Amino acid sequence: MVVASGLDVLCAERLDLCRGRRVSVLCHPASVNAQLVHIVDRLLACGVRPVRLFGPEHGVRGEAQDMVSVSGEQDGRSGIPVTSLYGSAPESLQPSQEALADSDVLLIDLQDIGSRYYTFVWTMALVMQAAARAGVAVVVLDRPNPIGGGAIEGGEVEPGYESFVGLASLPVRHGLTIGEIARLVRAGIPWGGPPFASPLDLDLTVVSMQGWHRRDFFEATGLPWVMPSPNMPTVDTAFVYPGLCLIEGTNLSEGRGTTRPFEIIGAPFLDGHRLAERLAGYRLGGVAFRPLTFRPSFHKFAGQVCGGIQVHLTDRRAFQPYRCGVAILRELHALGGEAFSWRSEPYEFVADRLAIDLLTGSDAIRTGIERGLTLEELAATWSSAEHRFAERRQPYLLY
Repeated sequence: MVVASGLDVLCAERLDLCRGRRVSVLCHPASVNAQLVHIVDRLLACGVRPVRLFGPEHGVRGEAQDMVSVSGEQDGRSGIPVTSLYGSAPESLQPSQEALADSDVLLIDLQDIGSRYYTFVWTMALVMQAAARAGVAVVVLDRPNPIGGGAIEGGEVEPGYESFVGLASLPVRHGLTIGEIARLVRAGIPWGGPPFASPLDLDLTVVSMQGWHRRDFFEATGLPWVMPSPNMPTVDTAFVYPGLCLIEGTNLSEGRGTTRPFEIIGAPFLDGHRLAERLAGYRLGGVAFRPLTFRPSFHKFAGQVCGGIQVHLTDRRAFQPYRCGVAILRELHALGGEAFSWRSEPYEFVADRLAIDLLTGSDAIRTGIERGLTLEELAATWSSAEHRFAERRQPYLLY
């Protein structure tokens, strides 16, 4: 059985949400139905012509790389006006009231990948905030969490560490669908800091999926995998991302510029064989580490030969990506010596915090690694947050 996404359910049963209303759409390349028809084309076929498209990071059609500002003028295929929600300044991340003035309802159809770092959920949250001010209704078309909706991993975001990779306090692996996150955002996330600690006065409808179960991984849905961003080529990439995205907070390559971003990491100064041997000693579940050399075609160390590892998943249910990522960070810090460093450049519009601290949600992991804490001691800094969130999320679950 193929799961019916929110888009499929909308077009089959809930077009009343669009008829007679001026409709705008927040979407990206993975906003497709089960037959790979993009939401814009699907709506046009149903007699609904959007008045405006909004594009998150990477753009409506997904051609832009990470942290590259996107301009918005007109969609090349449909001719519909486009407003970019990822420009060169923080203000660009949220639609202006003028951009929402021609809309009665805003459809949001974004394939998330189940990790707090992935910016699409925060684009959604900011759009919801702006829509509440403008009196525009929001309809979220739900989609599967490709890495499952059961497991929770990682710490929450401490006040003062909010950024576009965590505008509110969620664990790294939250186990929610994007529709469930929308319900949480509207209700307010009071255990975090601003800007989403208070409820939103918003007309929100979540069009739920049909046939999805919390423990399902993406392949069980029968839906086609479409890259939601240029460096998310496979479902395995999504599985490792909650841990291996942490490499963005260092001066090592996270594999951008290869065919396996986030599954391959390294640097010219790294001995991949030694790293693989040391990681094997952790006996991490569901994963194996293969030493390799690679030459990124772009991004960090473009054109240079790097030593490193490829992360191979052997058992997705046993694999704990965040724990794995922190173990890798710990060994990179030990093996890299003076050549290793934490990323110090501005990251996702924030210049006064290190990228690694924004990714982990505080400075606890970084300072713990610098002090030589064991992996178990590091894990103790986030384990209680996992248990708290498992209880806190219960009222917002749809499946």
